[in-house]
Amino acid sequence: MVNYEVDPTILLPHLPAYTELDTFDNKSLVSIVGFMFNDTRVFRLRWPYHTNFEEVNLRFYVKHFNGKTWKRGVVFVSEIVPSPIISLIANKLYHEHYSVCRMKHLTEVNKDEITVSYNWKHQNKWNTIAVKAETSLSDIKPESEEEFIFEHYWGYNKYDERTTIEYGVEHNMWQVQKVKEWKLKCDVASLYGKKFEPYLLAKPTSVFFAKGSEVVIRKPVFIKKGSTDFF
Repeated sequence: MVNYEVDPTILLPHLPAYTELDTFDNKSLVSIVGFMFNDTRVFRLRWPYHTNFEEVNLRFYVKHFNGKTWKRGVVFVSEIVPSPIISLIANKLYHEHYSVCRMKHLTEVNKDEITVSYNWKHQNKWNTIAVKAETSLSDIKPESEEEFIFEHYWGYNKYDERTTIEYGVEHNMWQVQKVKEWKLKCDVASLYGKKFEPYLLAKPTSVFFAKGSEVVIRKPVFIKKGSTDFF
């Protein structure tokens, strides 16, 4: 996860109704994230040839007050996967922003180091996000930037100007591995828009690497003014 501070005004067009930007140390952050879906199931069913695949996304952080408590979540600006079927299902059910690119990944473990890279081909050019990290694991420290980045357990998508889609994301608290080297090479303007260029081409605030876990993504619901409706 490569994390950048941005001008919050560039995120407002993507902000779903009934949410507001969540900040860390008064900074509005976005993250470019690369990871693997492994042993994926949709409604408890494995889809042949669609259980293991890469994803690279651009996301930012929000919160929603449901009348009793604040829920901390993420909003995706872009999500890239290698399969049209995956993109179609996610966009249809969750109103996500998936697109399809040719993708590949590489994982190498050498003694006490691990190197992971994700690559996606966009407009005939290969883009890359990669890290080299220590294999040893450590717990996330409370109130740290790592906790802020990783511990958001809700997803929010703009359905229209007055309706928001909300879904829960459940997983154990992950452990992190110290990053020694990192690389991000991507065509920011064509992938995410020119407004992101000044920020995503600058030095990141941080780069994190974590060991994932089993994740459950709950069914989406509609949030409307004065009500919450289930799909």
